[in-house]
This record gives sequence, structure tokens and C-alpha cells, in this order.
Amino acid sequence: MLARLARFAVRRRKLVLAGTAVFFVAAAVLGGGVSSKLVSGGFDDPDSESVEAADVLEDQFGQNSPNLVLLVSARNGSVDDPAVAAAGRALTDELAADPRLREVASYWSLGNAPPLKGNDSGQALVLGVIKGDDEQVSDRIEAISPDYTRETDLVTVGVGGEAEVFRQVGEQIESDLVRAELIAFPITLVLLVVVFGSLVAAGLPLAVGGLAIVGTFLVLLGIASLTDVSIYALNLTTAMGLGLAIDYSLFVVSRFREELDRGLQPHDAVVRTVMTAGRTVAFSAVTVAISLAALLVFPLAFLRSFAYAGIAVSMLAAAGAVVFLPALLAVLGTRVNALRLWRHKPKPEGQGVWHRVATIVMRRPVPVATVVIMLLVLLGLPFFHIRFGLPDDRVLPADLSSRQVQTEIRRNFNSNETGALQVVAAGIDDPSRRQNEIDAYATELSDLDGVARVDAATGSYARGSRVAEPGPISQRFEAERGTWFSVVPAVEPLSPAGEHLAREVRDLQAPFPVQVTGDPAELIDSKDSLFGRLPLAAALIALATFVLLFLMFGGILVPIKALIINMLSLTATFGAIVWVFQDGHLSGVLDFTPTGTIAATMPILMFCVAFGLSMDYEVFLLSRIKEEHDRTGDNTSSVAVGLERTGRIVTAAALIISVVFLAFATSGVTFVKLFGVGLALAVLMDAFVIRATLVPAFMRLAGEANWWAPGPLRRFHERFGISETDETLVTEPETREPEPVGSR
Repeated sequence: MLARLARFAVRRRKLVLAGTAVFFVAAAVLGGGVSSKLVSGGFDDPDSESVEAADVLEDQFGQNSPNLVLLVSARNGSVDDPAVAAAGRALTDELAADPRLREVASYWSLGNAPPLKGNDSGQALVLGVIKGDDEQVSDRIEAISPDYTRETDLVTVGVGGEAEVFRQVGEQIESDLVRAELIAFPITLVLLVVVFGSLVAAGLPLAVGGLAIVGTFLVLLGIASLTDVSIYALNLTTAMGLGLAIDYSLFVVSRFREELDRGLQPHDAVVRTVMTAGRTVAFSAVTVAISLAALLVFPLAFLRSFAYAGIAVSMLAAAGAVVFLPALLAVLGTRVNALRLWRHKPKPEGQGVWHRVATIVMRRPVPVATVVIMLLVLLGLPFFHIRFGLPDDRVLPADLSSRQVQTEIRRNFNSNETGALQVVAAGIDDPSRRQNEIDAYATELSDLDGVARVDAATGSYARGSRVAEPGPISQRFEAERGTWFSVVPAVEPLSPAGEHLAREVRDLQAPFPVQVTGDPAELIDSKDSLFGRLPLAAALIALATFVLLFLMFGGILVPIKALIINMLSLTATFGAIVWVFQDGHLSGVLDFTPTGTIAATMPILMFCVAFGLSMDYEVFLLSRIKEEHDRTGDNTSSVAVGLERTGRIVTAAALIISVVFLAFATSGVTFVKLFGVGLALAVLMDAFVIRATLVPAFMRLAGEANWWAPGPLRRFHERFGISETDETLVTEPETREPEPVGSR
């Protein structure tokens, strides 16, 4: 099949290149505005208790958690001064009259409610709910924020709350994406020139990368018309599009030049390259896509979005490398080496650095493997005290306005009004007849550790006592068939203490059926959803990887070894991430605010991406080892030669893709920074530690057993395995055209 595809690309090279150009332009025009169609949420399980309770709260009671907060600061004196209070009430009335908002309340409108006044009496809060779904809220806060950010002779007003925080997160990511591309592309080009020594050859991977990235933008635009797609998927698209395109193009172009050096005519070299390196690229793309497809088992739109982007970009990068690139190579011929700056002189086989490394390792495989495994386990130890959370304002740079507002609220207010838990009791017949039960339950809720205040239809409660009688605002807590309670925490909502409080609220015996929502409850439900489905995702990745590696290489030890080694590598990477981003080491250097937690979705996302990239390099190396083993039958020699022939390319690819990921580590958003740093570490660990030591050590210890399989499986592989024969190249007459003029 690949041979036919290669011959088609050679014969119809102009048609292939023209079709690719049309696709690129159309994708750029149509997909260029994809960011405006993407959402910044997607961290919740739509089937969880917290989401169901939030839906009931909105549908039955017309209530939502406040997603807009105005921090009003008196320029002089107290917020109780008559002039300042008048300005506060006027601002509250203005906000309440705004058709884009509802449920507006403030310190002044609630009768000088103490929780809404700062500890220094110089600040107070105005709360509101922006109407609409996630997309409408995002559009409306963009206009609301400048409308209400103001400074007068009496007060200054800052805009915060979830809507503004995540609007600024989205804007920050878009600007960071542009900066990352401006950093990554020129550095990548320089490194590619160093690797190839030719400006023309160096430009080919960037062309494939641009094609994969722009094509994926178009795919995401189409998916976004059907379901929610997270804006954060753009980061993965750019990073992996460029990284995989470089990996695949390096492998293809290097093999093409190798075939030219062996004396093949350019068009014959293209066909041979696709039959060998193209097969490896296609297989590698499938393994990457399968690793990322495992994210589809999770119900969170955030993770599913990365599956959409990852599958699309890996397939498009592979298509570019095995269809578009061969057609381009057929046109260029030996001119692929044009604009040469220097010539890389390969050493005779058996004298290269990577051959010597493999030989040294295989002389003492047990001591080498033991030392490396102990090092990886040691690096992975911090992972065992990982604590999970959800993103909040602290993922933003400290100088952004919403971050400053939330920091002031955290510093100067004892309660977290916008992080309140809502306890929803729907389906109560005539709740006005159950006032005693409501009063008793609210009293018990207010007596829980970590509760600042409970608001209910029967009044407000604190420390096990009613502190305020019911007033006009209490009417919002009742409907014809139900009631609800607002439990305002005195602890950080998205923290272990917030989780503990949410569990205590859920565990407290209620006189009627209740459901609990709010930020801490959403954190619990998200973690339960994620880690409840993680074994399924891991099993799917392991099974699919095992099957694919077996089909390609025909032995059962090779896939088992690959799974074990990759897990060791990823454990070490995750340990380093916990040490840096959770514990806060290097926070000054990397410029982020540690919160003592890791966003719960990030380890799962990083596992799938890093595992796919690790298998990418594994396939590159093993394919050359297997090719050499099939030729010579010598296991030890084939390992050394395979590492020698791929070591330089894999090292170059790892360095380049790590530069791409580190460019994203310059992001001002903490979890994007974590994503970049973590994947750069994973790639470098895999290329320089795993491939150089554990792979040759394990291959040497296993010997010929690497390629062993039980009789039934061996016969299955002989019939259905993905193998490439070393057949004599048969070239059709139309592929034998005069060689283009140019230097070799």
C-alpha cells in the first residue's frame, strides 16, 4: 500500500502539491478564526451531582453562583462613610439595571452585611450573575469589564470573579500562543539547519508543521460547531503539530538522503523512503493518536478537546510526511541539499557515538539498568504526595487586573462569597411548612468547621446560631417545591480544606434529600470522574500499544518492555512536576504562584501526550533495530547499529521538540507553563536516558527472546502483521525522469 502511495506521490507530484496548497489556503482562511469559537471552561463532569444541582438551582430557583465581583475601595475613610455608601448604592443600582446581569447584591443593598465588608473597612463587594451560557458569558464580560472598571474621587472599582478571570486566561493564552510561535519557529529553523546543513532541507519540516497546525485549526472549527472545544487545545495543536512534523520529517528526509547516498535515483529514493521510513511514521502517528484518543473516555470537555486536537494533528502531520513531503522531495531531487552551509560527514558504521554508547551499555546491562531505574524511581518519589485542585485566579500573572482583585479579596475578607457551596433541596412540598427543619439544618451547617456563614430562607447563621432574621433577600431561597442554602466557606474553596468542607456538608444528615454544588463540590466530582475512568483509559492505551507493537515487530517482550520503561520515565517526570509546581521550587525562576496543588486534569493530559511521544521515539528506534536484525540475525549488533542510525535523528528531534515545549513554558498561565515544562522534561528524559541506556540494556538481556512469540501468535503475526519486505525496488517507467540539476 505504501509503495503504491509513494509511486502516486511521485507520478502525480504536481497534483499533490497543488492540492496541498489549496487545502492549506482554505484551512488558513476558514480555520484562522477558530479561537473565537472555543470555550474557556470544560472542567466539569456534566453528569456529576454538582452540575445536576447547579442546573436545578438555575431552573427551579433562578439562581447561580456569582460569576462577577466588583471590588469597591474607598479612596479615603470607610465604605460606611455617607458619601462612599451613596456611591456604593448607586453602583449597585446601576449594575442591577444592566440587562446583561441578574441577582445583583452588595454590602450596601444587604443592609451592610459584614461578610461583604473588608477587614480594614476600606473595601466592600458587589456581586452579580452574568446571564447566558459559557459563550455568552465570555462575550458579555468582555464588554462589562471595561464598563465597570472605574476610578472616581470617592472610590475605585476593580472587576473580578470567575467570568473575568477566565476571560483574561483566554486572552493571555492567545497572546502567549503568538509569542511561543515567534520563539519556537526561528530557533527550530536554526536547529534544523544545524542538523541538515542545508537551508532547503531545514525548511521542509516547518512546511509540514505549518500544514498540520493550520489543518487542525480547520478540524477544530468543525468540531466546535457540534460540541464544546476548549481554547487550551490550541496550545497542544501548535506544540504537537510542529513537534511531530519535525519528528516525522526528520526521519523521512534523513532516510531519503541516505538512499540517495546509496546510489538510488531521486524518484526511486522517494519510493524506498516511504516504504521504510514512511511505514514507521504512519505507525508512529497511529500510536500517538491512540494515546490521545484515550482522553475521549473522560466526560470533561477540557480533556476531550485535547483528544480532538491530538488525533487531528498527528494524522495530518503523518499525512504531510508520507504524501506531501514525498511529492516535494520528488520535485527537489538532489536539490534537497541546495543552499548547503556545511556537509555532515557520517563516520563509518560502528564508530559513531551512539554505537559506542550502545556497546558500553550492553557490556554491563545489569549494573547500568539498575542504576538508571534507581535514579528514575528517586526522581519519581515526589509524585506520591501529589495533591489535586482546579485552576483559579492564581494561574494568571500577578499584574493582571482580575488576579489583583481576587488577591485583595483573599487578603482582606474572611469569607469566600463567590466560592460558596449551594445545598439544593428540590421537591419539598410546601417548604413554608417545614421552617423548623430548615432552621435546624441551617444551624447544623453553620456549625461545621470551615463555614463562615449559612444563608437560608429562615435567615443567616454562623457558628451554630442564627445571626440575622429573614429579610427580603431570603425570598430567593424558596420556590413552590423546594429550598436551598448558601454555605459560605472561611477556607480557600479550591483547596484540600475546601474539599474537606464539601465532603462534610454532603455527609451531614439532612431532613430532606439534598444535592451539593459550588466550587469545592465541583472539585470533588471532577476528581472522582477523572480517577474513576483513569484505569479504563490506561488499559486502553496499554492494550492498543501492545497490539500495535506486536503487529509491527512480532515479539511479545518488545511491547511489554516498552510499556514498563515508558511508565518509569513518566513517573520521574511527574515527580519533577510535583516538586516544581506543587511544592513551589523554582517558582521565582519560572515566575508562577504555587498553590500547593496540581490541576487535576494536567497529569492525565500529560500522561497521554508524553506516552504517545515516548512511543514515537520507541518506534523509530525499534524499526531500525528490527530492520537490521532481519538482515543479519545478530541481536546485539542490530541494537547497536539501530541506535547508531537513529540516535542522531532522535536526539535532534528531541532537542527541537523540547524547544517548542519550552517556548510554551514562557506562558503567563501556570498550567500551560506546567504543560510545556513537563513535556520538555519527558521528551529529554526519554531521548537521552531511556533510549541510550534502558532500551539497549533490556534488549541485550532478552537477546533473541525479544522477537519470540508463542506459536499461535507467531502464526497470527505472519498472516496479519505489519511487516515490510526488503523487496527489490520496482520503479514504473514514468518515475525514471532525468535527475534535477543540483548539488548532492
